[in-house]
Amino acid sequence: MPTHRPARPPRAPLAALLALPLLLAACTGTEEGSASLRLVLLTDGGTVLRAVTPSGSSGGNVTVTEDAREAVTGGVNVTTPTGGQRVTLTRTDGTESRAADLSDPRAYPDPPYTPRCTVQAAQNAARDRLLILSDCGGVQNLAMYQNAALQWTAALPAALQPAPGSDTPPTRVAVQGDLGVVARARLGGGSEVLRAAPASTGDTVAEVSQPVAAPAIRDLANYGGQLIAATDTGIQKLGSSGVPDSTTTLSAFGNVRYDRLWSGSGNQNLLAAWRDNTLSGASSEPLRLWNGQSAAAAATIENVAGLRDLTVAPDGYLYALSAGSLRRHDTLLGLQNGNWRSATLPTAINDARSVTWVVPTP
Repeated sequence: MPTHRPARPPRAPLAALLALPLLLAACTGTEEGSASLRLVLLTDGGTVLRAVTPSGSSGGNVTVTEDAREAVTGGVNVTTPTGGQRVTLTRTDGTESRAADLSDPRAYPDPPYTPRCTVQAAQNAARDRLLILSDCGGVQNLAMYQNAALQWTAALPAALQPAPGSDTPPTRVAVQGDLGVVARARLGGGSEVLRAAPASTGDTVAEVSQPVAAPAIRDLANYGGQLIAATDTGIQKLGSSGVPDSTTTLSAFGNVRYDRLWSGSGNQNLLAAWRDNTLSGASSEPLRLWNGQSAAAAATIENVAGLRDLTVAPDGYLYALSAGSLRRHDTLLGLQNGNWRSATLPTAINDARSVTWVVPTP
């Protein structure tokens, strides 16, 4: 006798999300057609770039095809620019985009400062801007790109930072329009925030604000075009000075600490948050997801240890990357009725760093 499974809502066509002439097969019931979506992984400590295609839709019945693998140097992270058909690889000494099969590398213009020691990169909500932070032994520089063209650079004032410790706030960056924001540890405790933006349209050197003291900022993100921060007392919006505003704490996540934030892109009004279990001392911590509805509390997907990165893809799945594994969760059903249909993708992973999605050219 066939096993009855609860019907799941149809996924939105990929073209509606990406404005591309491609479709992910719409699904009704429990089985999906082939989804033309690929994942790009940065693994092996940032030295290997991989493109894989997951298939299958029911719980653990998932297969993975490895489409391409390339050796790279000094990989920092991977992101998906506007259009969704290429992937951006940020490295310690440069930035480039590649096709969905990892071919056709196209270098972004090098910023004028040297040396280049990129340690952070962040996109805006529209994915047409990329902000990178170089930190060469405390000498920090920013570079802002728009659609792969260098827009401006900025040298940050020297930081009087405390010695690194297990609970010292990390350095994080975020971008909103032409504005770049940096949060870094402050001598004496907490964080300090700097804001960089060109004074006039077309300026190639941005003006940088003086550092402003702030409570400890664990992470920054652009959620729905609004910059937000993960703090020890919840997730809060940044005020005009760049300091988290405690009156804007997102009640969906409570007044508790989070260390990492990830947001969906386009019209995906999803926000994920996680407390780093290596800092909390717990064996694992809840990975939580919110759909932006004010009356809803963030849902717990599962407890996770050693989370490195995640991406919310247009196929309706959230892919969570740890050092040695990649997990897939169904956001549509999970938020609807708690059935995340979680599965570990069967592919060997070593010292993973970053994950994103890309849609191959038909």
